Amino acid sequence: LVQLVESGGGSVQDGGSLRLTCEASGDGYDSFCMGWFRQVPGKQREGVASINRDGSTNYAHSVKGRFVISRDNAKNTLYLQMNSLKPEDTAVYYCAANFYLPDECHNWIGYARWGQGTQVTVSS
Repeated sequence: LVQLVESGGGSVQDGGSLRLTCEASGDGYDSFCMGWFRQVPGKQREGVASINRDGSTNYAHSVKGRFVISRDNAKNTLYLQMNSLKPEDTAVYYCAANFYLPDECHNWIGYARWGQGTQVTVSS
């Protein structure tokens, strides 16, 4: 059973940086598509960035050029480096694993396992 635990959230000022980490337990991590999502109260959860098992990546338009997703398969760890943060990036960030539909990795579909979330707050 794959379990995901996020860390690294916090409060920063406009223009600041944070690095989120997601540690995965269980087997097969290197074969999973992994993604970061975020959710603001009252709004739908949205895809932020994804990285497939072949290393290909995809980003939401709103974060492209500011966020970088990466993974270390030897450590079963997923990262999200967030730079030039804006108040509109404030949300709970979740990491998620897609192991049934890897072809849908970059379409934000098929994510079956989720972490508990970590809060990111950006103040102006």
